[in-house]
Amino acid sequence: MHRSLTRTNRSLTTSAFDLPDRLSPKADPALIAADEKHFAAVAQCLDESIAELAGRLDAERRAPGGKGRQAMDRDAEIHRLTARLRTLRRFGLDLCLGRMVTADSPEPVYVGRLGLTDGTGRRLLVDWRSPAAEPFFGATHANPMGLASRRRYRWTDGRISDYWDEVFTADGLVGHAALDDQSAFIASLGGNRSPRMRDVLGTIQADQDAIIRAGSHGALVVDGGPGTGKTVVALHRSAYLLHSDPRLGHRRGGVLFVGPHRPYLAYVADVLPSLGEEGVQTCILRDLVAEGAGAAVEADPDVARLKSSAAMVKAIETAVRFYEEPPTEGMTVTTHWSDIWLSADDWAVAFEAAEPGTPHNEARDQVLEELLTILMDKHEGDASPELLRRSLLRNRELLTAFDRAWPLLEAADLVGDLWSVPAYLRLCAPWLGRDDVRLLQRADARAWTVSDLPLLDAARQRLGDPEAARRKRRQEAVLAAQRDRMAQVVDALIQADDDGEGLVTQLRREDLRRNLVDESELSAVSAVEPDLLAGPFAHIVVDEAQELTDAEWQMLLLRCPSRSFTIVGDRAQARHGFTESWRERLERVGFGRIGLASLSVNYRTPEEIMAEAEPVIRAVLPDANVPASIRGSGVPVVHGPVSDLRPVLDGWLDAHADGIACVIGDPAFRGTSRVRSLSPELSKGLEFDLVVLVDPEKFGEGVEGAVDRYVAMTRATRQLVVLHSS
Repeated sequence: MHRSLTRTNRSLTTSAFDLPDRLSPKADPALIAADEKHFAAVAQCLDESIAELAGRLDAERRAPGGKGRQAMDRDAEIHRLTARLRTLRRFGLDLCLGRMVTADSPEPVYVGRLGLTDGTGRRLLVDWRSPAAEPFFGATHANPMGLASRRRYRWTDGRISDYWDEVFTADGLVGHAALDDQSAFIASLGGNRSPRMRDVLGTIQADQDAIIRAGSHGALVVDGGPGTGKTVVALHRSAYLLHSDPRLGHRRGGVLFVGPHRPYLAYVADVLPSLGEEGVQTCILRDLVAEGAGAAVEADPDVARLKSSAAMVKAIETAVRFYEEPPTEGMTVTTHWSDIWLSADDWAVAFEAAEPGTPHNEARDQVLEELLTILMDKHEGDASPELLRRSLLRNRELLTAFDRAWPLLEAADLVGDLWSVPAYLRLCAPWLGRDDVRLLQRADARAWTVSDLPLLDAARQRLGDPEAARRKRRQEAVLAAQRDRMAQVVDALIQADDDGEGLVTQLRREDLRRNLVDESELSAVSAVEPDLLAGPFAHIVVDEAQELTDAEWQMLLLRCPSRSFTIVGDRAQARHGFTESWRERLERVGFGRIGLASLSVNYRTPEEIMAEAEPVIRAVLPDANVPASIRGSGVPVVHGPVSDLRPVLDGWLDAHADGIACVIGDPAFRGTSRVRSLSPELSKGLEFDLVVLVDPEKFGEGVEGAVDRYVAMTRATRQLVVLHSS
């Protein structure tokens, strides 16, 4: 709390504005006095809100935890209070993004990362995700959306270092002598980059905002070339949907955000928390499967192609069904009281007891229960049902036959058998030719590759946890033992009650006996870390989606039954080609309702760089969606020998105290805190002030090589240097 109060109180005693000398005309009190007054009110409200939230949070944490829904509600409230408190402390006054004045009212409306209301009910900040804030982002001169003017702030260390005004009507000119229109925004696009994605909420553009606020029904494809803000849209849309769509709340599944690689997730890690949203799960595809961390890239492209189809993933169903076929021969089950005939028809009836959709390993108990019921119904001896049931559960011959008929299965064993037992693979994937089956076999069945992950995931989803049944049986044993002990205690208390009246006699009631059982003992038996990525999710956002194979799409569809997706990508940046349309690709993998939005303005890459990058991609993809750059840098693309690498970097570092550079294509180059070293593939989705390409002609041939060169070239926000060995 101390940090936030210090920042906020400073704004009360000094100006919220810290404008450089070159912007001194903008410091005219006639232009900023109203803002200063408003910020003073915001500062006071922030201090009061932080103190009030901290008090409520402390009270919630001290309150009894409760049980069931009460405990869940308490945890949700603690999560909500913590997230809001963290955001208020993190930002202070710079929660405010800007202000707008409507054409029919002179009173400014201030837009913030969160909504803020003072003790009198006066709205000091409108949440950026609310409908009331939409004109602040969406207004253009062609469609002012009822605005007369708009002011955006640039914050540095908690104070305003610049702002710019736009006007949409003749009356809007009043009070805006320091008109700046888009010049400050354009200048900000060339600002220094850092290891983390910079905060761009205040400069969201109308084309991006329209997509951010689009509805969540079905799949929305956001197609755009380099620098169009696809990642910005994807991240902000995640926060917007969670706030605005009650169907997507955390209790109903929440939102999953899937990025292309680990450096990308590190780069965008601060964005969602800065938007006041910490409930979005983020991952890369490898994270969805335990084996993903150590999986290698498939060395043989033909093997990768065979495993990339949705049909291969669906073959897992046949692979599991192989272990769910009832025995075709009956057997005699011998008990202490009689012999019971268990026919093939009885086996079939028992196997049909598994409820549809129940994972194989969890359905096993349902089948066993039905089998025991059939045997007990057929029994003609004198044993009590409970005694007979216990006897059957100890019958080694019966249990051995059942284990063979419906075994517990591990996903890794199931998929491993496909790559080591040719007859099993032919049974499960009959469309494969003999050569294909032979190609898919390998010496080490568990030498997992990235191409195996969708099959392992499908197998794990279909099979369920093989330990679940064992844990359930252990839980039941613990509870049964507790009840037996409690029954003995209760009986002893009742016998000791001389008059047979009062509280002790109430212990005869069965419901009270159950309530006396301490279920906390189960925690040691059932403690399992929840899989936060297992789903189901209410909405999934996928960035760089053009790279996903049909098989990989199945991993995500399994986790979102509603098919509510935001799919962000660029067909021209698909390393392995993307010859069909988005609609054709997505319908093939299992989507129904599909919308398409396109981004065509390049806010990142200067036109000097795009002039060289465009021919690279058009040579292999003539219809590529190459965006038009909104600005130039005045810095031409430089070509030179590889020997210039160190001088280029040293010269840039000497001339620039801030910013981030990246060397792409030289695995031997060791990166530093300000100069990254990446492959073309791992640079996707990132951006740097300076990019140095080393021997781009060696990136590869055909579509893959051209895409890698195009992607690498368009990472630069200011300067591109291309070095060649000869």
